[in-house]
Amino acid sequence: LYNKNSYPPYAGGGGFIMDGPLAKRLHKTSETLELYPIDDVFLGMCLEVLKVSPVGHEGFKTFGIVKNKNSKMNKEPCFFRSMLVVHKLLPPDLLQMWDLV
Repeated sequence: LYNKNSYPPYAGGGGFIMDGPLAKRLHKTSETLELYPIDDVFLGMCLEVLKVSPVGHEGFKTFGIVKNKNSKMNKEPCFFRSMLVVHKLLPPDLLQMWDLV
C-alpha cells in the first residue's frame, strides 16, 4: 500500500502535542492525500508534505514504563510528574497515578 521503502517520521499514536495553526494545516493537507490505514503513518505522511518533523519528548512513554515492583518510587508523585503520556498501565494503576499526581 505504501510506495516508499520506509515510513516518514511520525508521532506515536499514544499522544502528541501540536499548536492550532499546525492542526489546521494538517487538516488541509490530509484532504490532498489518499487515506492510509495506519493513522500514525498517515500523520507522518501529512507532516512530510508540510516539511515538519516530529520531535521526541521524554514525557511520552508510548512503550510503557519500567517499574521495580518493590520500589518506593512507584508510590511517589515525582516518579510520574514529568510523564505526559504513558501506555500499558492498567486502570487501577492509572487511578493510583492520577491520585498521586
